[in-house]
Amino acid sequence: MTIFDSVQKIKREFKPQVEGKATLYVCGPTVYDDAHLGHAKSALVFDLLTRVLKANGLDVTYVRNITDIDDKIIKKAIEANKDIKEITDFYTEAFHKEMEAIGVSRPDIEPKATESLEAMFELIQKLIDSNHAYKTDDGDVYFDTASDNEYLSLSARVQDEEDKQERVQSSSMKKNSSDFAMWKSVSDDSITFPSPFGNGRPGWHVECSAMIEKHLATPHAKFAVDIHGGGADLLFPHHENEAAQTRCGTKHALANYWMHNGFVNIDGEKMSKSLGNSFFLKDALKIYDGEVLRFYLLSTHYRSNFNFNEEDLQTSKKRLDKIYRLKKRLFGLACGSDRTNFMDELLKALSDDMNVSSALAIIDEMISSANETLDTAGKHKVLKKDTLANLAYIEEILGFGVKNPFEYFQFGVDEDTKTKLAQLIAKRDEAKKEKNFEESDKLRDEILACGVSLMDTPQGTFWEKV
Repeated sequence: MTIFDSVQKIKREFKPQVEGKATLYVCGPTVYDDAHLGHAKSALVFDLLTRVLKANGLDVTYVRNITDIDDKIIKKAIEANKDIKEITDFYTEAFHKEMEAIGVSRPDIEPKATESLEAMFELIQKLIDSNHAYKTDDGDVYFDTASDNEYLSLSARVQDEEDKQERVQSSSMKKNSSDFAMWKSVSDDSITFPSPFGNGRPGWHVECSAMIEKHLATPHAKFAVDIHGGGADLLFPHHENEAAQTRCGTKHALANYWMHNGFVNIDGEKMSKSLGNSFFLKDALKIYDGEVLRFYLLSTHYRSNFNFNEEDLQTSKKRLDKIYRLKKRLFGLACGSDRTNFMDELLKALSDDMNVSSALAIIDEMISSANETLDTAGKHKVLKKDTLANLAYIEEILGFGVKNPFEYFQFGVDEDTKTKLAQLIAKRDEAKKEKNFEESDKLRDEILACGVSLMDTPQGTFWEKV
């Protein structure tokens, strides 16, 4: 398996530190608002990565954090006159529900910042003791970037004067303009946490470094984690600062492989609330089935910037529909248990830095070939079993085709209509049993008038939206 290392900027063969095991850490959401399509894209990319790693026989430990300490969260809590936990619990639950809707599995470990303060204190103290961090007269603790001769090596960034001015912020206590806060002293009545450094709040960057040390790092390892991932916007300053803290505060580097997914744009513009074009995932889920969004957001390579537009989404949906049409065609038949050439080809494509374009082309060819053969005379027993096995493998490794094929085509029909249809179908089934064909035909017409088509199969009667 190969991975494009976004720091070394080359494709590298993936070799975990411990044979047969892989560790992955991904920066998760700051839970003060609803998830947008950028959050969805990143979550999907690393959900796919864990599936591909597992398909290659690796035992994966996946950690994704929840940032539930942040100035934006505190501001929202104060404005809403609510407890901070009430805010973070609400948006964390919403995030989980929306991720589930697009088929993203929960990570193995999901630490929260509020539950990881002791780990942060420990790392900060180590950095103070080794002269890589310092406490100011104001009570803040800063990382001393000048003490790290490898600082900026991750992002290969050269700080210009404008950048330096932006990073000075309001503190005149910094030794260097590029120094960043590890602990922020707070003396007013806002929300604070007690610490060995005084009451205050942790800096954003120390959170992830501390969580990785707590949950993934092992003694004598060269790297704290095999793979560190996140959005491309996190490379600097967040990942740069994480890496600096870890190498200066521990005896290992932070990560062996760095993976960053591209931005999500809406009709060509980078998604940003300041531009007023942030597209919340919850709104997209009102219009589109979650699996349609999953298929669409994963349909381009993870490192590419993604331009979200309705025309491309509809084209993508038709591609997913073909998987479900084939699944429906073989519904109720026995699935084969033998490994197929298709499975090997699909895994090979996805193991090449998650080459999803190649993978989807392989799927398209399999579907076309299967349908072409099924259209000819013959029972095609082996083909049917192998095709169902192929569809099951697509479901396992890509998360496509996971639903009942008939229910998939019901999206967009409201719950009241679904209830009505279920009742009408039950009545029609009873009329057919009683050989009351006049009543059965009448009920069938009533069902069709709801804007659906009807299919009678050996497994029962199903309907789908026209």
